[in-house]
Amino acid sequence: MKAFLILEDGTVFEGTHIGAQKEIISEIVFNTSMVGYLEVLTDPSYAGQAVCMTYPLIGNYGVCEEDMESGQPWADGFIVRELSRIPSNFRCEKTIQEFLEERGVPGIAGIDTRALTKILRDKGTMNGMITTNENYQLEDIIPKLKEYTTGKVVEKVTCESKYDLKGSESLADNGPISGSSQFNKADFEKGIREPKPSMIRKINGRGLRVALLDLGAKKNIMRSLTARGCDVTVYPASTTAEEIIADKPDGIMLSNGPGDPKECTGVIEELKKLYQSDIPIFAICLGHQLMALATGADTFKMKYGHRGANHPVKDVVTGKVYISSQNHGYVVETDKLDPKVATTAFINVNDGTNEGLVYTNKDIFTVQFHPEACSGPQDSGDLFERFISMMRRRKDA
Repeated sequence: MKAFLILEDGTVFEGTHIGAQKEIISEIVFNTSMVGYLEVLTDPSYAGQAVCMTYPLIGNYGVCEEDMESGQPWADGFIVRELSRIPSNFRCEKTIQEFLEERGVPGIAGIDTRALTKILRDKGTMNGMITTNENYQLEDIIPKLKEYTTGKVVEKVTCESKYDLKGSESLADNGPISGSSQFNKADFEKGIREPKPSMIRKINGRGLRVALLDLGAKKNIMRSLTARGCDVTVYPASTTAEEIIADKPDGIMLSNGPGDPKECTGVIEELKKLYQSDIPIFAICLGHQLMALATGADTFKMKYGHRGANHPVKDVVTGKVYISSQNHGYVVETDKLDPKVATTAFINVNDGTNEGLVYTNKDIFTVQFHPEACSGPQDSGDLFERFISMMRRRKDA
């Protein structure tokens, strides 16, 4: 069946329909990862967006649902050059086509994804429609595309109520977990694998309790904490600072999430209170942006964002360069950063944009990239141990 991708600038790509039989309007973005398509589809940070994979062959190892970063796909649509129909992998449970159909995600294959990516790089991220309607009328569609916004998507992806996760007794890297942004303890525990002795960490968080504010958290953030021994309580994004502080956590984790950080006005107000609490805080991606907004800095939308598993970031203190996994369309404006509040900790090697902050006279540091990876390199996973060291130092003081 024919399918069409229509961009708000009037560009039309014709290809083949894949996935669910459904028409969608969404923000069109691209991801440069060679693998990890299932993790991309199930990353809550893609809520309100349709993803173009730049790697030309997608689906060649099929789908293993244990690798999902949430219990459902959050991407509105999927755009690929070629979709593999015959996957080959001993863990494969189904094809990507079957997964898309079952989970209600429409898509388009057979288009020139290189040309699409060049358009988005030159003109910037724009809205688009995926449709199978051959009788489409551009004059009717373009106004609808220009009107579309992702809106307050954090409210859509956060958990419904708080829940607890027990830290590992083995202090080992336990492998991927299953579940969704809205999952329960049983789902989490079922997905944990046997520990790998070779992955035992030098620094552990046994006995430490972390409050994780779920702004659209990937499961590997929870796993990265519990695998190091931390007990984790996950809170909905609407939770008040007073409730979190009253539970007396040893540290607070702010997760990744979708959308424009400035839309999260309620969360920003609560973060102002958490900032004053002196509880150690570690934030990733959207959490990084929200903490910056809460302390007087600004954010802006990038031309086409960073999405992929191959972005180099530099630690400005040590000079060390990490290869990182990233998924964001907004960034902190460092020109308006007050050095009495925070200073730059990491920068993007490619374009010089901010990739992390350390807060002055506070046990708070934040990063724009994803140290929990999945998919992606684990170069910066030791940042979780830095967080554990902060919590341990404060608890033992």
